Amino acid sequence: MDPDSVEGVRASGGDGAADAIGPDGRVPHGSSDDPDVLDFSANTNPRVPPGAEKAYRAAFEAARSYPADDYPEFREAAAAFVDCKPSQVIPTAGGLEAIRLAIQTTARAGDSVLLPYPSFGEYAREVRLQGATPEFVPHDELLAADPASHALAVVCNPNNPTGEAADPAALRNFADRCRAAGTTLLVDEAFLGFTDEPSRAGREGVIVARSLTKLFGLPGIRMGYAVGTGDERDRLATARRAWSMSAAAAAVGAHCYRQTEFVAETKARVTGERARMRERLNARFDVFRSDAPFLLLSVSDADASVDDILASAREAGIALRDARTFRGLDSHIRVAVRAPEENDRLLDALDV
Repeated sequence: MDPDSVEGVRASGGDGAADAIGPDGRVPHGSSDDPDVLDFSANTNPRVPPGAEKAYRAAFEAARSYPADDYPEFREAAAAFVDCKPSQVIPTAGGLEAIRLAIQTTARAGDSVLLPYPSFGEYAREVRLQGATPEFVPHDELLAADPASHALAVVCNPNNPTGEAADPAALRNFADRCRAAGTTLLVDEAFLGFTDEPSRAGREGVIVARSLTKLFGLPGIRMGYAVGTGDERDRLATARRAWSMSAAAAAVGAHCYRQTEFVAETKARVTGERARMRERLNARFDVFRSDAPFLLLSVSDADASVDDILASAREAGIALRDARTFRGLDSHIRVAVRAPEENDRLLDALDV
């Protein structure tokens, strides 16, 4: 099977690892739809902003008509949150749609695209769907790589699944080198809202992809956007589908971005709980440093394999993320940072 075909979207990079692709040709993701399972496999906020349900219900009447395709209220709220101009905000049905739009409007057949690993598996899939070739670089070395021979470079900030945020100065320097080389830089900031790090939104030569899914705990509403300037912005705006965001998503997204107290409380809770969990988990696992709402665990326990741990957690009614589906990882599990009482249940189930 042709590895660059839509049917065979899988590859082996310089590290010798293959992308994990399901039998339907899709990238595995965390998340359990079992209501009886406590889901630590998806990195979404277990809490939602006050008034979000009311905003969703209030949008029902507006949803009987096509939404205004310029989405002024959502664009204003998003621009204020990431400190860019509203005209630079391109609404999309979730962050993944923003990533696809960015890659679709930048990479062409035969192009090379610089990608980190281990990282979000959808990058490579989208690159191959455009007929381009991913070139994988260890995620902690990507900002030192030479972008000159690539049409696009992708940075996940903070990186998923390892969790660490990029050094702001190193990211600025890399963005400058990408711009000088004529290489577009895509920065996926799906988890940056959990940190105090600045967004790269509105910087020349950079496309930012943002998701409201993670921070506001509403993955099913599909709220996201891309941010671009100059030619990148024009390409995104031209390629964006008409009515790319539902009326409900636009209304709820604008509402969520105004909940500054909720965002501050979420950041404080995640920071405190992540540190507490890491300290406990270190008794049994090698735990990666993280700035995100999740922790990556390396399993070196001689008495239990990754499969054993996943199974025992499942018996306790808890779903964990099998991180072996990420390129370059062979004995790892990712766990979300949830509410304190839920985290206690996880720590007890993992016997730490």
